[in-house]
Amino acid sequence: MADPPDHSCPLPSDGVINRYFMEHRAKLLDIAAFLDRLDRSEAPESTEADFRVEAMRRAIQLLVDEKGERAKRILELFSDPTTDPIPAAPMKGATGAYKEPTP
Repeated sequence: MADPPDHSCPLPSDGVINRYFMEHRAKLLDIAAFLDRLDRSEAPESTEADFRVEAMRRAIQLLVDEKGERAKRILELFSDPTTDPIPAAPMKGATGAYKEPTP
């Protein structure tokens, strides 16, 4: 049988809600606004969906699956799972999501 989850948050659940709800409500509205802007934008030249948006959509599904460890699983979703070094970075800066290399 699995160990019970570690309840290491010093606040009771109503304290967490009272302290953090409005902040995270605003973040959800930001995400909704981003997706609305994306819906209203012109279609890209390519019919292929952007890998970052696809990663975000998968992350949103993880938010509501009620399986726990959401932050860890979403971070892993966005992260590069490979362990072998690459010869050179394809660009300067990060993209924010992992893109599978094209064969």
